[in-house]
Amino acid sequence: MSTPVTRRLRIRHTTRVSYAQAAVSSHNEVRMTPLTLPGQTTLDARVTVNPTTPTWSYWDYWGTQVTGFDLMEPHEDLTITASSLVETAPPGPPTPAPTWAEVARTTANSRLLEYASPTTRTTVTQELVERARTASTGLDPHETAVAVSSLVTDQVSYIPGATGVNTGAMEAWEQGAGVCQDIAHLTAALLRGLGLPTRYVSGYLHPEREAELHRPVAGQSHAWIEYWAGDWTGYDPTNSTRADESHVVVGRGRDYDDVTPHKGIYRGVAGGPPEVTVEFTRVA
Repeated sequence: MSTPVTRRLRIRHTTRVSYAQAAVSSHNEVRMTPLTLPGQTTLDARVTVNPTTPTWSYWDYWGTQVTGFDLMEPHEDLTITASSLVETAPPGPPTPAPTWAEVARTTANSRLLEYASPTTRTTVTQELVERARTASTGLDPHETAVAVSSLVTDQVSYIPGATGVNTGAMEAWEQGAGVCQDIAHLTAALLRGLGLPTRYVSGYLHPEREAELHRPVAGQSHAWIEYWAGDWTGYDPTNSTRADESHVVVGRGRDYDDVTPHKGIYRGVAGGPPEVTVEFTRVA
């Protein structure tokens, strides 16, 4: 049987927050709705909240759909469930690589400049940038993205739990261990240091490329990058591969802070970390 060109994925992303004592109130933002893009169509998406409360949505500056809600009554727990059905297709071939002079000229006169500048999370030493420059000498932008990603993954081993959500790129490099968020931050930091605009991407990666239809599979959120080389090209440095039909884009920004899946504030006693589960079901 031939492999279908496109695939449809049901994604169920659940976040459960338990407070040490009932929260008096809370104010929340959720970024868990996949985008509709060339090669990716969101057929259905909804965010539900328990305790039930009205929600609203808007698009933020970076082009991500945000769901907001307030809980003004005391609540001991909070459960957010984001469900979506997404159709994805393989990416087309990358655009021919521009020269570095063309990249610099286009970046200087556009919003690309926002993705070429370091943030607090993506600040690294000049010495590390020079190592990336040496590793990519003579390469075009596409080749440079691959070479720099390899430099990062040669240094930083993927070890779940090795870092936290607040870990910066330089800290992950020095520690030599991290998760997809850290590897994406580091790769973005070094590519920006070389003059290549790079976005941090938040989304999902189906853990089984040839998953059986209609069988739920446990997975997790994922992070990768998109760099600008005449057009945006997705690349997954953690898995050393182009972003393809197994990747589902939710948000893009300069770093994790621009696309955090759930953030908010509440009045009450600090509790433990939220419990997060992501389930994928391939339906076509």
